[in-house]
Amino acid sequence: MTKYCVVLLGIAALMLGCGDSAPLRALSGQPQINSKTGLVERNFDAAQIERGEAVYVANCVGCHGPNGAGTPDWRKPNADGKYPPPPLDGTAHAWHHSTEVLKKTILKGTPPEIGSMPAWEGKLTEQQVDDVIVWIKSLWPDEVYDIWAKNFENNQ
Repeated sequence: MTKYCVVLLGIAALMLGCGDSAPLRALSGQPQINSKTGLVERNFDAAQIERGEAVYVANCVGCHGPNGAGTPDWRKPNADGKYPPPPLDGTAHAWHHSTEVLKKTILKGTPPEIGSMPAWEGKLTEQQVDDVIVWIKSLWPDEVYDIWAKNFENNQ
């Protein structure tokens, strides 16, 4: 019986070692690197991106603008000392934060002394928040997503 188990394990190891190693990388939690560009590949679900865009258009576009463009002077505080909504398209700092921080910011809003983003907890479902975050990440240029993924994707 032991000999039979050893043979089966050996065959399984050989099968896993052959062919494309992408499934192994996916199982290991390592980001998949595009062999031509050297950048982390995005593995987004198109339906989730579409749902996220719908959530964004219905709830976020009024402040963050079309396609996450933000406001022109987002780095400069308003007269009340609060910062205006930043771009979410990869040109500001959203990509400097983990998914966990982005989610917390959406759910809890910004601290009132810093900005005017409301809390969306209880207004959006967890799935809607996850969808909008994926949509936001889909806006980022490949190089920006690559840096983000290498810094945060495996630390979640």
